[in-house]
Amino acid sequence: MLNRVALLATAGMLFSIGAAPVALADPPPPDPAVAPVGDPGPPPPDNGIVGSSEPGVVTTPDGWTLTVAATNESELPVAPLTTALSSREYLVGGTFTGTVTGKGKTTLAGGTLEAGYQIGCGIELGQVRLIGQAGITVGGLSFPATGPVFAPALSFPLSGTIEIHPKPGTVSTVTVDKKTFKAAPVRVTLKDTHIKVDGCVGQSFLRSYATLTSSTTDTDDVVAYYGITKSV
Repeated sequence: MLNRVALLATAGMLFSIGAAPVALADPPPPDPAVAPVGDPGPPPPDNGIVGSSEPGVVTTPDGWTLTVAATNESELPVAPLTTALSSREYLVGGTFTGTVTGKGKTTLAGGTLEAGYQIGCGIELGQVRLIGQAGITVGGLSFPATGPVFAPALSFPLSGTIEIHPKPGTVSTVTVDKKTFKAAPVRVTLKDTHIKVDGCVGQSFLRSYATLTSSTTDTDDVVAYYGITKSV
């Protein structure tokens, strides 16, 4: 009998020991200087710096190689000076260069380098009309203690709505500079230049462009460069 009681007590002790929870150390507090994994944080402010596309290159039939390129480009959207919601304004800059190389069969006579920007508007503001209605209401029947009295009263109710007719988006070309040269290479540098477009109520898109024209006595050869499109 004593052995049976001892076995039961031993079994109870083993069960209690096995069921005891395992104590774990508390995790260290998070370091405020380290951002949690998966949290990128707020995006950095737009500094306006954009990349440049590959240069535009063409070899003319008479053997000249025309190259037009851009570097150090920047495109920063800013608040329009007119404060109009339908205006888009940008602060832009960049260096645009053109070269004419090779051993052509003709005599070069100079040319031009044009630099500017193209602004695409998703929705253009079209016709805006104010549609209104006016009326006259006559009334004024009252019931004082002495009996009903009719005193004419006039009111002029007014109502109106604004009707807007948007138009499909358009692309506006803004030429900033056009340089005439007698011999390449030629360069146009822009710094903190304001450009804008009005009547745009949708999303806008901006890209730079440069056009190099090389002339001879009887020919004109043209090659164009288009920058990376920036959505605003």
